[in-house]
Amino acid sequence: MNPLRVVRHAAACSLILLPITAAPSLAQTPSIAADYRAIADSLIHAATADSAAYLRLGKLVDTFGHRLSGSASLEAAIGWVLREMQADGLQHVRGEPVMVPHWVRGAESADLVKPRAMPLRLLGLGGSVGTPKAGITAPVLVVTSFDELSRRASEARGKIVLFDEPFTEYTATRKYRSDGPSAAARVGAVACLIRSVASASIRSPHTGQLDYDSTAAKIPAAALSVEDAMLLHRFADRGEPVVVTLRMGARMLPDAPSRNAVAEVVGREKPDEVVVLGGHIDSWDVGQGAMDDGGGAVAAWEAVRLIHRLGLRPRRTVRVVLWTNEENGGRGGQGYHDAHAAEVGRHVLAMESDNGVFNPTGYVFAGSDSAAAVVQQVAALMQPIAATAVQRERESPAADITTLVEEGVPGMELQVDGSRYFWYHHTDGDTLDKLNPAEVARCVAAMAVMAYVVADLPEPLARNPAATTGSTR
Repeated sequence: MNPLRVVRHAAACSLILLPITAAPSLAQTPSIAADYRAIADSLIHAATADSAAYLRLGKLVDTFGHRLSGSASLEAAIGWVLREMQADGLQHVRGEPVMVPHWVRGAESADLVKPRAMPLRLLGLGGSVGTPKAGITAPVLVVTSFDELSRRASEARGKIVLFDEPFTEYTATRKYRSDGPSAAARVGAVACLIRSVASASIRSPHTGQLDYDSTAAKIPAAALSVEDAMLLHRFADRGEPVVVTLRMGARMLPDAPSRNAVAEVVGREKPDEVVVLGGHIDSWDVGQGAMDDGGGAVAAWEAVRLIHRLGLRPRRTVRVVLWTNEENGGRGGQGYHDAHAAEVGRHVLAMESDNGVFNPTGYVFAGSDSAAAVVQQVAALMQPIAATAVQRERESPAADITTLVEEGVPGMELQVDGSRYFWYHHTDGDTLDKLNPAEVARCVAAMAVMAYVVADLPEPLARNPAATTGSTR
């Protein structure tokens, strides 16, 4: 999952199907509004005329469930995607091999021992080590920040450290999930708990990846539900001893083979130049991964299918990629970069959807000023569904396209109304019913129009001169 940039609601307008007109010739000076309005409206109408994307997403998540890297369910889902892409008539359908981490959760539990006995709701953090078979029973030190942990370091040895930091925004709050376990280990803690990174909760824990520091011991780490973290904090504030038993069967297995799922509509004039769009096919091992990111992956796939179905052949190739292993390794994005290293200079746009397929409001864009000016003109074509906003970012707006953006490829993420995203993010609640078929369809439209028009413009988007080159991230 990638952090949300903007939360804004946009209402959809009624749509009118217009005839598809021929794309402007290379010799013409492009007037995007005039030259592409009919094609844009046709794509918008086709995307929103039915619930095809939502139905396909339902087939994916109901059939295969959650799809953690290394799991049989992920590989079965990828196999199904590739067969369906073939049936859609897309070109150059293939699975591009990638080796991925294989972390297994195992059985896990947490129980409050003192001041009273009760089970706690938790999810182990991705990549965590397990506890001894008998578990770890220890007093809990509750802190609200890294600074407080430093001030109270002498109290932490032999204890379970709980970071009870309220959610503000994802990037700021996530650091306790990623960095908290190693910070706790440095002061002698035997395990680490965090308050789930969540903007709302019904006692639902949220998992996510941790980042062990090589300079600190690896200790077991898990996320408690917001309510349980606050309960333990209240006990501690009253001066009541808090003791917890933590049991985790987590373990890391050898890397496993996986694939990026790739398909294309090949360009009619410049097939070696590429607009790439996609989402990640993997998910955490909870819920269905419908919002994060099955919906984004299917929306990108459906966008390319619609371009093909309407018989549109842009000048450049439009390539959809369902990246593997975004959640706990990023190997799919890196693997795509490495497999296509010789053609990175011919990528004219990289676009991803990884903020949930809620109502689209526009795009987040990282690139040159001249490219942004063109993107703003293309975004204006989305006025029928009020998805015209363009927000600028200096860095890559999405995880799987980072290595491309670092080498100067203009990068983009679909911007959506994210007001509910962190209710369900990385939880058992990430299921199909949280999404609206009409909103999913509008996301398809927003991706299809942007991908097609940029792929068909007489000149490619200007590359970002400020980007680093030759990245090995």
